[in-house]
Amino acid sequence: MNIAAWFFYLFSAMMIGAAFMVISARNPVHSVLFLILAFFNAAGLFLLLGAEFLAMILVVVYVGAVAVLFLFVVMMLDVDFTELKQSFLQYLPAGGIIGLVVLIEIAFVVGAWTIGPVTIANVTTPMPPGMTNTMALGRVLYTQYVYLFQAAGLILLTAMIGAIVLTLRHKAGVKRQNVAIQNARTPAEAVEVRKVASRQGI
Repeated sequence: MNIAAWFFYLFSAMMIGAAFMVISARNPVHSVLFLILAFFNAAGLFLLLGAEFLAMILVVVYVGAVAVLFLFVVMMLDVDFTELKQSFLQYLPAGGIIGLVVLIEIAFVVGAWTIGPVTIANVTTPMPPGMTNTMALGRVLYTQYVYLFQAAGLILLTAMIGAIVLTLRHKAGVKRQNVAIQNARTPAEAVEVRKVASRQGI
């Protein structure tokens, strides 16, 4: 067994174990920590596949933002663990049936999955020799799919602005900054010079 295969089995075993602990841990904080461990092992598998960009995105976005956000939210909320356990036992039969169905589907997919002999040859945009995965991905995104990439960014920006507008609530009596009025001020309106006599206050 070579070193790559050994690391593959190591990362895979740790990721499966961490994923099982995510759903079986009694403490939600421990579940989030095991989720972070599963993300790190998945990033290791991506590195073994030569997809260092996906590994970096997985660590930076999911571990650095999403999982840490979950961790802080869970730690700051006052969660009644006794009530959670009671509701968990209530939905345990339905969840067990759904999990069994998903497990059977995964078994069918894994059993019937094979690598086609011409899969690599049918890649639409093959990677040029002497170029890393991240460089090739950036060249493809900003040359062949630059308009679609920018359109996706505009759609995400519109969705973000829409979410902010829908959730923004103005409260009466709260002083807010008006940029237009501030920019329209003159030096005479902004600064007032007073002559103060010696040993006297304003």
